[in-house]
Amino acid sequence: MTFLAIDAQKNLFTLQKSQLQFEQTLVMSRTNYITKQMGLRAEQLGDADPDEDPAYIALQQEESYLETRQDSLDSQITLIESEISSLKNLVNNNIKSACTLNLIGN
Repeated sequence: MTFLAIDAQKNLFTLQKSQLQFEQTLVMSRTNYITKQMGLRAEQLGDADPDEDPAYIALQQEESYLETRQDSLDSQITLIESEISSLKNLVNNNIKSACTLNLIGN
């Protein structure tokens, strides 16, 4: 019956993965918005160097932060997917063992 506890843990990891994927979607949306804002700001500046504009620099910094956050989320999702896969295998092996023991016991 330990496979039930393992399956419950797998389900928790699946829920966490879904939450991370939702956050990932929000981060991607925000990154796209910031990128669009950077383009608009660069157009507004005309011939001026955007790297000297405080508003443009702030947008660049936020974009950089969001890219770092995206990388972090990607890593976390990969780790959780690996855990989910391991737990699935563990559950399947425990069920097979329990069925084998039941067949032997009868």
